[in-house]
Amino acid sequence: MTDNELFLLILVLVMGMPWIAWRLLGDADHAPLVVVQIVVGVLLGPAVLGAAAPVLHARIFTPTAITMLNGIALWAVMLFVWLAGIELDLGAAWAARRDSWVTAGMALLTPLALGSAAGTAILTHPGWIGPKGAPWQAILGIGMACAVTALPILILLMERLAILRTPLGQRVLRYASLDDIAIWAVLAVILLDWPRMERQLAFICAFPFVASGIRLLMRRLAEAERLRASMVWLAAAGLAADWAGLHFMVGAFLAGVILDRSWFDAQALDRLRDMLLLTVMPVFFLSTGLRTAWSMGGVDLIAVAALLLAAAVGGKLIGLRVAGHWLQWRRGEAGVIGWLLQTKALIMIIFVNILLDRQVISGGTFTALLLMALASTMLTTPMARRGLRALAALERQDDPPVSASGQHRPN
Repeated sequence: MTDNELFLLILVLVMGMPWIAWRLLGDADHAPLVVVQIVVGVLLGPAVLGAAAPVLHARIFTPTAITMLNGIALWAVMLFVWLAGIELDLGAAWAARRDSWVTAGMALLTPLALGSAAGTAILTHPGWIGPKGAPWQAILGIGMACAVTALPILILLMERLAILRTPLGQRVLRYASLDDIAIWAVLAVILLDWPRMERQLAFICAFPFVASGIRLLMRRLAEAERLRASMVWLAAAGLAADWAGLHFMVGAFLAGVILDRSWFDAQALDRLRDMLLLTVMPVFFLSTGLRTAWSMGGVDLIAVAALLLAAAVGGKLIGLRVAGHWLQWRRGEAGVIGWLLQTKALIMIIFVNILLDRQVISGGTFTALLLMALASTMLTTPMARRGLRALAALERQDDPPVSASGQHRPN
């Protein structure tokens, strides 16, 4: 087969297999399509198909085909991270700053601490750190991976739960938005490249001035032109960040953060996100699956993934319970918010892909973190739905019954 034919065959597999499997499962709560797409990517990778049929795997996934896939995946994920940056609403977070900062802080710091402790324990054994990673980089990276919340996927899940536009849903978005800033800030610290420090300082110093110019330009453009101009700005910001040694994903996120969502047609941005998930993000999920490695041994890998899952889930739930007690939330709210913020799949996978690219973590650590992200995201919707039902029952219980005349009467 020619390279083009192989590439199109891969697209048939990537687009068809997850959708068919998802429809057969018939339960979007326990297996969101995004999770199924990632699992199919893992099954088609060297860990499963490559081990079961190495000749077939090598024949389909040739170096040329993988290069073509990686090019699409790179642009797709840059667009998705850019959209995540636009979703940030710092004005709303500032208006409710006590609630926002306390909650976001506890939702981030507790799983970060537990994940870092788990990372410290894991790295006492050989093979879990990348060849170019310092222990502090790997530990901080693992801890941050446990603390991540995937804002774009969270939006999709809250739409399915019919709570996105409710006060509770908007609060959760504020918390996740603030944590998103911390994720990329920590990544920038991990990726500090001392030999290229001059470039990084130049990028940091120049970016605010360039961003001010871009904001001024965007205000003067017609709404229909802003999206086109944003594509050029996204590519330029990614190029500049990568040239500086901060990685193009940091540039993509910053390119979105400095733009106001109100400058764009909200429905157009939602459609763009949905189309990305439909058309090109499955290619990124496949490219992620092609990087999974079981070289550390199946039992060890599952044990590490389970430890990381306990740190991630337990950290979020404990942190939110402390925040809820401090801020005097209603009964049941802390649990619901804690489960909603477990959503990890996409942003965490992007995050650990970058750590693997820079050889901060090993392939085994990457695979363990990927398994943790899949399990955490699969738990999110069913557990949050259950918590929402309990919360609604508590509200009905707290409301006094109404008599036939319309007057509340005591229980």
